[in-house]
Amino acid sequence: MLRATIDDVAAATGGRVLLGPGDRAIHGLVIDSREVRAGGAFLALPGETTDGHGHLASAIDAGAHALVITRTLEDSPELVERATRRGVAVLRVEDALRALADIATLHRSRLDCRVVGITGSTGKTTTKDLISAVLGTTFRTVSTSGNRNNEIGLPLTVLSAGSDTEVLVVEMGMRGTGQIARLCEIARPTHGLVTNVGTSHIELLGAREAIADAKGELVRAIPADGAVFLNGDDDFSSRLAALSAAPVGFYGLGSECSPRAEDVVLDDMSLPAFMLEWRGASAAVKLGVPGRHNVYNALAASAIALELGVSLEDVAVGLGAAWVSEMRMESFVTATGLTVINDAYNASPSSMAAAVDMLSALKVAGRRIAVLGDMAELGSLEELAHFKLGEQVADSGIALLVTVGERAARIRDGARAAGMPAEGGYSCGSVDEALEVLDDLVQPGDAVLVKASRVMRLEAVVEGLVKSSVR
Repeated sequence: MLRATIDDVAAATGGRVLLGPGDRAIHGLVIDSREVRAGGAFLALPGETTDGHGHLASAIDAGAHALVITRTLEDSPELVERATRRGVAVLRVEDALRALADIATLHRSRLDCRVVGITGSTGKTTTKDLISAVLGTTFRTVSTSGNRNNEIGLPLTVLSAGSDTEVLVVEMGMRGTGQIARLCEIARPTHGLVTNVGTSHIELLGAREAIADAKGELVRAIPADGAVFLNGDDDFSSRLAALSAAPVGFYGLGSECSPRAEDVVLDDMSLPAFMLEWRGASAAVKLGVPGRHNVYNALAASAIALELGVSLEDVAVGLGAAWVSEMRMESFVTATGLTVINDAYNASPSSMAAAVDMLSALKVAGRRIAVLGDMAELGSLEELAHFKLGEQVADSGIALLVTVGERAARIRDGARAAGMPAEGGYSCGSVDEALEVLDDLVQPGDAVLVKASRVMRLEAVVEGLVKSSVR
């Protein structure tokens, strides 16, 4: 965690100390006053709904040694008195978000560890989880929590690394050009991984070429003595490889890839097993996360881990024991025997297709039911992408389709055009409406996949299925 003085932080951010001793030691920095620990610093981020400046007193009471604010103290005599009495230093900065990045940059400059940066259109978080599990078999590893992959989450991840950290794993998301480059300035990755180049954010960037260039900001940032790994079966990997000053490795299913997977099979729960091949050696892998597409995520994790010196045997063990973040192919059985696959965190055409494939391969006693919501940020591809997904659903053997949202209604249209009976598809305008339909449809032994873009918040469907199953 961050260890610095208030003077260090002032120098890094260009801030001005308003109160307290500049040599006051800081151990850690948070942006949530409920997470303040004695000796730490609290940075007040302004926000539309919750402003950190409203929680300064709570941070002081929790034992904060320092407050980082963007306001003056002229109208806060009670706060000044409380801070003075507790010996709390107060630092004023012009821009809190910029200050967070500057403080994280300072901390990164003091870390002596390898840093793995991960980006891609799909699979980032699952791959990050798998990498962390595999590296954890050999190294003291710190990684992004959940999906904290933006200009707030990444600095906080960097700040969570301690002096004993051997590998720091950071996920990097983006919504436009220049954003990954900025995250790289903070994290200074030594190793880079791009899972794939898809159509996520195409509404914002216009074309896959532009998406590839934005993801390529990570590739460009890797130093010559580092390493870059790309999906050897992705058609944009050669474009990305040309951007790298570091050696480039390719993972995948193709014969030229190393590592690669051979003899991929799925069990009754759609959990993949395969032989992991690398430099003439092999190891059997059995994943605990469902879906054939997760073989690629496992290979990506293997590529990084093997490069950093983890043995092939430990890679296989780590992959088998790995767990992934919530709402990403999270599978469980309810009290009444309903299998629910919660993949509601996000969606793109490729990840939707992979989820449908996974459901169609799942061995179930009852029926396969897909609850699919809107896919966002597809721009001109929106109509076609939803319609083609519906065609895939109809061809997959899925018995029932429930769509949620205006755009997702085109999924039902595509399914009907491809031959799904009218009674097999339902189009709903809200989560509540979908739950009413599902309450009449689902039976013990059925398997229900729930997936959509994050804006749809379809985890509420999962919660409703669980509650209804125990009534």
